[in-house]
Amino acid sequence: MSEESATQIAKAAKAAFEASQLIDASERIKALHLIKSELEALQPEIQEANKVDLEAAQREVEAGRLSSSLVKRLDLFKGDKWDAMLQGVMDVAALPDPTGNVSYASELDDNLELYRVSCPIGVLLVIFEARPEVVVNIAALAIKSGNAAILKGGKESIRTTALLSQAIRTALSKTQLPHDYIQTIQTREEVSSLLSQDRYIDLVIPRGSNSLVRHIQNNTRIPVMGHADGLCTVFLDESADEAKAVRIVVDSKTDYPAACNAAETLLVHEKLLTTLWPNVAKALLEAGVLLLCDTPSLSVLQNLPVSVPNLSTRVRPSKPEDYSTEHLSLTLSVLTVPSLSAAIRYINAHSSHHTDAIVTESQANATQFCRGVDSAGTYVNASTRFADGFRYGFGTEVGISTGRIHARGPVGLEGLCTYKYIMRSKDDKGHIVAEFGSGEGKKKFKHEKISASRLPF
Repeated sequence: MSEESATQIAKAAKAAFEASQLIDASERIKALHLIKSELEALQPEIQEANKVDLEAAQREVEAGRLSSSLVKRLDLFKGDKWDAMLQGVMDVAALPDPTGNVSYASELDDNLELYRVSCPIGVLLVIFEARPEVVVNIAALAIKSGNAAILKGGKESIRTTALLSQAIRTALSKTQLPHDYIQTIQTREEVSSLLSQDRYIDLVIPRGSNSLVRHIQNNTRIPVMGHADGLCTVFLDESADEAKAVRIVVDSKTDYPAACNAAETLLVHEKLLTTLWPNVAKALLEAGVLLLCDTPSLSVLQNLPVSVPNLSTRVRPSKPEDYSTEHLSLTLSVLTVPSLSAAIRYINAHSSHHTDAIVTESQANATQFCRGVDSAGTYVNASTRFADGFRYGFGTEVGISTGRIHARGPVGLEGLCTYKYIMRSKDDKGHIVAEFGSGEGKKKFKHEKISASRLPF
């Protein structure tokens, strides 16, 4: 793609965004309902396209050019994924409008009012791998939050995403929203060219592998929101209940191992090595998990008085690099720690600050963990797999951010909004700064709070 073509795409997106700000929000809701209808009408064709994409991806796996974990994310019709995608569109449509909300209001002087009001960010460039449903998820969030979007899916799902995009654009054509409000691109060359369009594109959101996110972060001046790794940890505190520990650890690892919110490391308090740990290990082994254990946790398993199924084939000594690896499979790194404070230090030093959980019966330890762990999500007695916009009630999510500025954790509608300050003078002469000051005859600011959740005009 030439620089000129990239500029045209980005410029069209910015123009569509600006035009959309003058269109009533009801049109955005109408668009979401139409998108769901168009997707339902195209389901047979989409399902066939997805099948072809899966077959092509499997050949790439067999040739050693594609990871099996990525292919697992490609199937749009596995389980209830298709239905959940459609429901996500409706859930987003039903959510309150995130724009136009007043978070601060003050009367600076008689008849001079200041409001801080939520508004869309602008033009989003979203780049993702494999998961075709991301096209629909992000389009729904962008439309409802008032943002224009340029979407780039992975080549592995090119046939599926082309039809999903077709349904979205067909739906938009039946509304007042601009034709270029949601655009899709297909090639890496287009992405590279668009990353230089900081005049028109306001935010880049990469969703995919570590290498993809790092590449985006290193090759653009546009702000980037997202996360590179999903190194999530579960810590078994010395007061952990065994039944809870088994349920939470097994679910965190096995519910969907290829997800970024699956646990990759298990920290075990040393006081649990001969009590709770063996039963947690047995449950993991029965679930087909490969355990990469440090010396203390491995020694306990090797010296148990009764044999453990799969011990010889599914338990191995860990290597240092195992604790910085996002396995994305039924593999779990296990490490023994001497205390809660040691667990917190370890997580802050080694995790990706995505989502980390503690299993404990101590309220004091739970509080210390949640305060001390510097991650976007800190959980008490709950699976890390809950880190998801749909499960949080956001309808769906544009991604998960491990950054500390603007949005953090699962990013839904509010994460796609910023704010502006709106000032209104109701004085017959208007207001000027020269009238205010500390000298004689000068006005003083009132700074009196106004109660308002939406603009009164």
